[in-house]
Amino acid sequence: MLAVIRLIFILRTFIFISAEKVFHSRDHSDAMTDIRQAELITDTDTAQRFLSKYGFIKAADGDDPQIPADETELSLSLDLQEGGTVSRSSSPDLRFVSALKEFQRVSGLPVTGVFDDATKAAMNKPRCGVPDQDEELESTEQELNETAESNSTTTHNHTHAAVNASDAANNTEPHVRKQRHLAVLLRSRRRRDASEWKGHMAFSKSLLKWRLMGEGYSSQLSIDEQKYIFRLAFRMWSEVSPLQFVEDVDSPLEDIDIRLGFGTGRHLGCSQRFDGAGREFAHAWFLGDIHFDDDEHFTVPNTGSGISLLKVAVHEIGHVLGLPHIYRSGSIMQPSYLPQDAGFEIDWMDRKSIQSLYGVCKGRFSTAFDWIRKEQTAYGEVVVRFNTYFMRDGWYWLYENRNNRTRYGDPVAVQVGWHGLPSSGVDAYVHVWNRKTDAVYFFKGVQYWRYDSENDQVFTEDSDGLSYPRLISEGFPGVSGPVDTAYYDRRDAHIYFFKGSQVFRFDVRMNRLASSSPQKLTEVFPAVVPGNHPLGNLDAAYFSYSHNTVFLLKGSWFWRMVSGRDRRRSASLPPNGLMPRRDVEQQWFDICDVHSSSLRTARR
Repeated sequence: MLAVIRLIFILRTFIFISAEKVFHSRDHSDAMTDIRQAELITDTDTAQRFLSKYGFIKAADGDDPQIPADETELSLSLDLQEGGTVSRSSSPDLRFVSALKEFQRVSGLPVTGVFDDATKAAMNKPRCGVPDQDEELESTEQELNETAESNSTTTHNHTHAAVNASDAANNTEPHVRKQRHLAVLLRSRRRRDASEWKGHMAFSKSLLKWRLMGEGYSSQLSIDEQKYIFRLAFRMWSEVSPLQFVEDVDSPLEDIDIRLGFGTGRHLGCSQRFDGAGREFAHAWFLGDIHFDDDEHFTVPNTGSGISLLKVAVHEIGHVLGLPHIYRSGSIMQPSYLPQDAGFEIDWMDRKSIQSLYGVCKGRFSTAFDWIRKEQTAYGEVVVRFNTYFMRDGWYWLYENRNNRTRYGDPVAVQVGWHGLPSSGVDAYVHVWNRKTDAVYFFKGVQYWRYDSENDQVFTEDSDGLSYPRLISEGFPGVSGPVDTAYYDRRDAHIYFFKGSQVFRFDVRMNRLASSSPQKLTEVFPAVVPGNHPLGNLDAAYFSYSHNTVFLLKGSWFWRMVSGRDRRRSASLPPNGLMPRRDVEQQWFDICDVHSSSLRTARR
């Protein structure tokens, strides 16, 4: 009996000592005990290595700009003498102080040239491995905001953008030669292609393929989570540029434009090595690949802990597309990682930067309108609000006039946001809004639908007992479908239907066409400048409550109707006259298409 008790005690002790935790955190962060930690910046030696690695200390003339692969410590060229240290040459010290001041300046620190605690803390922040400074890539925000005269582009190239290159100067292996220091490559590219804009490289096509490499999955997140985050990161760039991205798991590897993967230390055949958890979390190649340090604690968006993989991915994709680091508060291209903030986005200046390389988004629309509805506030007050919408090809964008941009996360499928409308979209929108009537209509082909704004869906039967959809000719005598577009003008209580080169004015109070209808478009809306007129076949007609005037859209242009303010300034302007045409993208910004494979990606 005693022997049995001893055996039970031994077994229980063994089980207690050797048992493994059954439940771990979802990202396994509590089980990651063997992660290598990055070297801390603690003194001037490590600070100098940091400044050299990220391009603040430039190589002397004739020196190879690459850092040796063995990452040996850099000498400060000091001779020890009795009583203290005296430099054999003042150049290294001066270069170090100058580099330190530049780092302090771009980091928003007091520029002292002294390696103090604030500077040390800034150097130890998690950051991107792409260099901050490079004589061939330095670019001011003024340059990034200018419109490129030529968007000439280059062929795909796996040139590493991280200047912490570990290639030895005399290394001639093919895979190392492909990853030469970017400055060296740019010098030769400029000689070959003088039209390259300000030295910044860009893809020569708008549809780019990407792939998460099978040998480079994260050990912390599921494959589905990784792919979802990358799809969302690519979509965010697509929402503000003409670029579209598609995941491709079938094409030959050499046909993939952007390859992504996770690794630690020496990884994925890369000539660079990651430094472990704590500082450099990723590096990228211009027009090439993106690698993430799997020693870092990457998390899904808005978890409140770790490093947001989405935020890092958006940043690194920016590098692949051609953007350098940008030292501006709010920029996603800042070199150091900022703590997670809910709903971060690509801001206005970053949008202008990517558009300086790839141009702006263009396209024609099937309709545009202001949707007006009544809402009740938290205090019980009823207020009238409006939002501006653009539609094409079965998708819609909400345009925020006060911010002069589309809503983050658009476009959205029409059938998702406008319940009961045709999935392919509509031809026209009309909101009859006066003291007696508040009715919203959508037109498609020969039919129209009445929309219930309170319940956010089409009426199958309205309060008058009318069933929908109905024929346009039944609801609007004298007007037969299809129509090109239409709008309601509160100023004269008429609906303006457009068909070809004709305009049909419908009197909603009398429920009939105006006696003079139909009329030529050029008669109802004369050109202010002779010959500058859409003539007919409009895509959209839109009364804007934000601008208090009418816009006619056709192709990539719009014509604005002369407003009351215009006529007060110049009485010679004709009533309903059309001002000279302008490009749509000059008035409404960043209405961009997204690849169909990304359209189903929810934002949050």
